[in-house]
Amino acid sequence: MKWQPVAADPAAGSGYFDAYAAVGLLAVVGVLFVAVAFTANRLLRPVVHSPEKLLAYECGVDPVGEGWAHTQVRYYVYAFLYVIFAVDAIYLFPWATVFAAAGYGATTLVEMFVFIGFLAVGLLYAWKKGVLEWT
Repeated sequence: MKWQPVAADPAAGSGYFDAYAAVGLLAVVGVLFVAVAFTANRLLRPVVHSPEKLLAYECGVDPVGEGWAHTQVRYYVYAFLYVIFAVDAIYLFPWATVFAAAGYGATTLVEMFVFIGFLAVGLLYAWKKGVLEWT
């Protein structure tokens, strides 16, 4: 019987944890890099407190009036709808590649129609609520 070192079996020796050690070392180096950068920033920055420095900055204009402003909700709804359809596009490209593979055609077609159906119901709901009207 030939002698083999214990490390040759990844499950039994330290060879199993070599990949984890590399990831752990990279994480420690990353955390140290960020800590050194923040510490250097704190030590090297100028510390001069003035009344102008403590004011809220609004594009170079002095703040006037209250800090609260009314924002139209429709801007958020448009952004939300954009995110929904951007995610839809992200899922359509991999689906197209799987659809071309042998044996996955009918299953992936049904799954994608269900997915697009959910998106269509959401778009129909937004349209019926008048969210897509810019008035």
